[in-house]
Amino acid sequence: MPSNQQLTRPQQVLTIANSYLKRERPATALLPVAALLVVAGVFAVTSFLPAIVVGGLLTTGFLVPLIQPRGTVRLRTDTDVTSVVDSFTSPVPPILPLQWGTADEVVVEDGIPVYTLSYLSGLRSVEISLHRDSRSISDGSHRINLQLRMDGTPWSRYAVDVYDQDGQAEIEYEYEADQRFGLRRLPQRLIADRYFEAALRAQGYTVVERNRSVTRYLKQLGCGS
Repeated sequence: MPSNQQLTRPQQVLTIANSYLKRERPATALLPVAALLVVAGVFAVTSFLPAIVVGGLLTTGFLVPLIQPRGTVRLRTDTDVTSVVDSFTSPVPPILPLQWGTADEVVVEDGIPVYTLSYLSGLRSVEISLHRDSRSISDGSHRINLQLRMDGTPWSRYAVDVYDQDGQAEIEYEYEADQRFGLRRLPQRLIADRYFEAALRAQGYTVVERNRSVTRYLKQLGCGS
């Protein structure tokens, strides 16, 4: 493999990822506006001091890193186990479609996939690198470990098990963020939920079970990792 290789990604997944961006970016941008309207409403019906208190609470919730997403997902596909392992250890794993699908480009640099994403109309950008390893288990299953790093900082981890179930490949994985986030990230994650499963279906995977929910996030407020 060349030391620096740009990859072509599935067009159907790119279309879904683009639809996600068209909804996520306006929702994220409008959240501070909604917060200001809430503060203005409190001021209109009460007084200045309660409005300041509400504004402080909202600002704290938006900015203080209290939420650390984690959970488990189970998938099924008609594809054989060997092909699934190959896809999960590729530069564009099926369970990361909204990462590589929203990237301006995906390049493999010395064997490490790098997703470059721009925002604020191209004024800023980040690089997400994907670090992978895999091994076979004695029972015939496979364990794959994926870690995303944003500009070199650990961002999220995925422990994936792939095994045969009555002739079909089944996948179970556990994920956990390496970073905590403020409530301002909730719209982004809620919108991602909708498009994540569509992107998986486009790649031939069916979601059998997920344990992630908004309630789960909120229960983790103030909790450690």
